[in-house]
Amino acid sequence: MFNCSKCGFHGCSSRNLEKSLDECPSKNEKVQSKAMELYKNEENLMIANNAALVEAEGYCKQTRLEETINFMKKCGYKKIGMAFCVGLQKEARDVQNILEYHGFQVSSVLCKNGAYPKSDIGISQDQTIRNCKDEVMCNPIGQALLLNEEHTDFNIILGLCVGHDTLAIKYMDAPVTVFAVKDRVTGHNPLAAVYLSQGYYHDKLY
Repeated sequence: MFNCSKCGFHGCSSRNLEKSLDECPSKNEKVQSKAMELYKNEENLMIANNAALVEAEGYCKQTRLEETINFMKKCGYKKIGMAFCVGLQKEARDVQNILEYHGFQVSSVLCKNGAYPKSDIGISQDQTIRNCKDEVMCNPIGQALLLNEEHTDFNIILGLCVGHDTLAIKYMDAPVTVFAVKDRVTGHNPLAAVYLSQGYYHDKLY
């Protein structure tokens, strides 16, 4: 088992592996060798290289949206797919407008595409949000397949529910980034619960 989150040495960051846990993943030569071999893949190398450049150029200066735009431009992506939640329609529209201003062609697909009732996936009326037998399910697989049909170069996920994002990513052909995640309780800032885990949210999380 790896426990990087509990390591206080961070020997990997200083390239001093003598200061690291016994089970440090940096010491797994088989896996590390395989990973470095995969970086030789043309697409992987391009993505890794441009990600490093964006990190250096925008570090503590650019927002996530600015960095995403910069990254996509460096990679030469033109056709961008956006899978978003109906609850963030306004945000999705604003993001699409901004991306189009920067010259990207954007294809955006709503989570409720297909208009299938939740009963189609075995959800009963009393298990729905509004106790409605015809409540429409989210269709992240449909979002992914529709963006695949569009032959997008790169996809952005905006506000999909836990698990729905999992399925969307699983079935997308193009590389993916997550711009924002849904957390209605914290204003879509899930780390707020972590920051307050020893205070307000302690009894809810422990």
